Amino acid sequence: MKRYLAYSLMALGLVATSAAVYMLHYLFFHDAHHIWIYLVGDIAFVPIEVLLVAIVIERLLARQERRALMKKMNMVIGTFFSEVGTPLLGDLTNALADRDPVYGTVALATDWTPAHYRRALAVLAHLPAKIDPDRLDLPALRRFLVDRRDMLVRLLANPNLLEHEAFTDLLWAVFHLMEELSARSTFDDLPETDRRHLAGDAQRVYGRLLRQWLLYVRHLQRAYPYIFSIVVRTHPLQADPSPTVA
Repeated sequence: MKRYLAYSLMALGLVATSAAVYMLHYLFFHDAHHIWIYLVGDIAFVPIEVLLVAIVIERLLARQERRALMKKMNMVIGTFFSEVGTPLLGDLTNALADRDPVYGTVALATDWTPAHYRRALAVLAHLPAKIDPDRLDLPALRRFLVDRRDMLVRLLANPNLLEHEAFTDLLWAVFHLMEELSARSTFDDLPETDRRHLAGDAQRVYGRLLRQWLLYVRHLQRAYPYIFSIVVRTHPLQADPSPTVA
């Protein structure tokens, strides 16, 4: 209420100032015709001024703010993949029943174009990347995720990620997998149904992780080609990753 009152008083003050200036002009020059010509001209320009300020300039500012937000988000996402995402991607890829379809789809190379990424993302959306429960190292997976619990909590609380629904969904899937693993005191003699359940949770993480990783790599290729170069050589979705430049 106080804000609206302040705006109203400011508007009245500005109108009163304008009227006083016009009155002063008339007292000095006694030329009402000249005043009306410029007054009508100024009023006629108001819609164009609104168009420029409210639409064009506002959109330019919004685009700039969006770019700044995306830069902050990608920095946070980069931290996630450096500390959690890429190692987790490697562990879960090793637990796949068949890795060849993933390797064939994500045959990442330095000459990839936007079309390559579009095709890979389209294929991954329907790729049956199935986790084999017998290949999951559940104790090691639990240790890995529990050691990074604090980081995952900080990421979920990061306001810069509120706009990135898909990545937030990935974080919740990883957090859920960690909670499932932490809830079990031992993995010895787990029933087959429970092992399949945990494999299903891991598979949920893997599908989301794979897509977000590919989107992140696409960003690196555009913005940080020197980081992209080492990612191409060392990423876990290939048979023989190596940092050595061949």
